[in-house]
Amino acid sequence: MGSIPINGSSFTRRCADRLHPPGARQRSSKRMHESPSPEIPRSEDEWRAALGPERYHVLREAGTERPFSGSLLAVDAEGRYLCGGCGAALFAADAKFESHCGWPSFTHPEELERVRLLEDRSHGMIRTEVRCARCDSHLGHVFDDGPGAAGTRYCINSLALRFQPEEGHLYKDDT
Repeated sequence: MGSIPINGSSFTRRCADRLHPPGARQRSSKRMHESPSPEIPRSEDEWRAALGPERYHVLREAGTERPFSGSLLAVDAEGRYLCGGCGAALFAADAKFESHCGWPSFTHPEELERVRLLEDRSHGMIRTEVRCARCDSHLGHVFDDGPGAAGTRYCINSLALRFQPEEGHLYKDDT
């Protein structure tokens, strides 16, 4: 899988333009097409031991949980969604919406530089994969049919996330 070409055509370019328009605020100068340098260097054996078999399959082998099976799909509490691999804050609860696709969906990440987007040509399709920029774990995919200003829908596996409720809010963690 290669990174999304910034000067390419079709959806991958439209998505890249929406997420990184000229003048968009980013803390780093890294672009989506640069190769990853995970901040959390672990061997696959260390990841396997830390994550367990189901999370390992999704996060490290780019697996997908069955639609409508994820424990975070119906969560509507205030809080943040963290990477299930490294704990990086990825999505705010107010960016979550019901897309009826079977996976938690978000209009945008909390900070653009916290995710990496890659062209995914698996399963006979061309899609845009979403990975955690900190640990390079697979999260899900992003599509251009979302309701937000950017028109994006981040379709993310529940197993790829952990929910951190806002202080004072109740939430039962089923993951």
